[in-house]
Amino acid sequence: MGLATLKEFLTDWTLEGRTRGAVAETVLALAETSTRLSEFVGRGALGGKLGRVVARAGESDEQKEIDVVANNMIAEALKSAPVAALASEEELLPRALQADAPLLVAIDPFDGSSNVDANVSVGTIFSILPSHPTSSGEAAFLRPGSHQLAAGFFVYGPQTVLVLTVGTGTHVFTLDKATRTYHMTARSVAVPPETNEYAINSSNARHWDEPIRIYIHDCENGANGPRGRDFNMRWTGSPVADIYRILSRGGIYLYPGDRRKGFQQGRIRLIYEANPLSWIIEQAGGRASAGKERVLDVVPVALHQKTPLICGSREEVDRVMRIYSGQEFKGERSPLFGRRGLFRALP
Repeated sequence: MGLATLKEFLTDWTLEGRTRGAVAETVLALAETSTRLSEFVGRGALGGKLGRVVARAGESDEQKEIDVVANNMIAEALKSAPVAALASEEELLPRALQADAPLLVAIDPFDGSSNVDANVSVGTIFSILPSHPTSSGEAAFLRPGSHQLAAGFFVYGPQTVLVLTVGTGTHVFTLDKATRTYHMTARSVAVPPETNEYAINSSNARHWDEPIRIYIHDCENGANGPRGRDFNMRWTGSPVADIYRILSRGGIYLYPGDRRKGFQQGRIRLIYEANPLSWIIEQAGGRASAGKERVLDVVPVALHQKTPLICGSREEVDRVMRIYSGQEFKGERSPLFGRRGLFRALP
């Protein structure tokens, strides 16, 4: 095909240091597992009731059959990788693997499992960290996302793709299913700094805090509002699908905290989802915020800690952060653009 394979890319990157070699070996182990997961998901109902709830029934993040299958497949694959411990969204505590290995892996084995039966794109998100020199167990994972050595996600959709950063930009690899090989199809992806698209679950609008209301209200008012241009809203409910779209054509993804019980700190898991997604976005020239601070600067205090996540095109994320800080002009509060303002008549 003339395109560099994932293995070739990692071999070129791994020119020095044991840790780089260990990272490459671990990424390749995850990639091999993803090919099997992609095939399994591609069978749909022929593979069983993948969306069947098996645990945490009634909660907002119910555990599905596919969550368990994916978790077990990944844990088994990493037993032979240079990984000291695996922390999974599907397990209460980290799983010890090789005590003297140089790496830790944090993973969301199957992101978007609530959509698997609807045939919507789903995926796997991973974060690779260095082993902690003095801590073990849960404490070893309680470090800010800026400590990551590699981060990525797989998307199982019409194409199976890997989005990866090892700190040298964000790159996209597409799976050739005939040869079970990932080939680089986009090098050093750049998220456009401006956008006309936003992704948010608008059904929660009544629960949002004021800064999010202001930002979305201004987008909704389009060319007639303070933004002076129209916006499109896109939302799949699978973060990997929404973030991949943003990497492809720009946009902003918002999953804020809100007033609902259990959602004050959002729903996105900091260690398993927000940190790897944020580093990927930043390496592509975008921004990632928890509303009032950079996601990668947040120091976790719990393994399954949740966080608000606002990420994507740089200028849009900066605008939201300015609203949170009180620096941004609050469009709909202006008499020029208010519902009874000079430039708008009541319907």
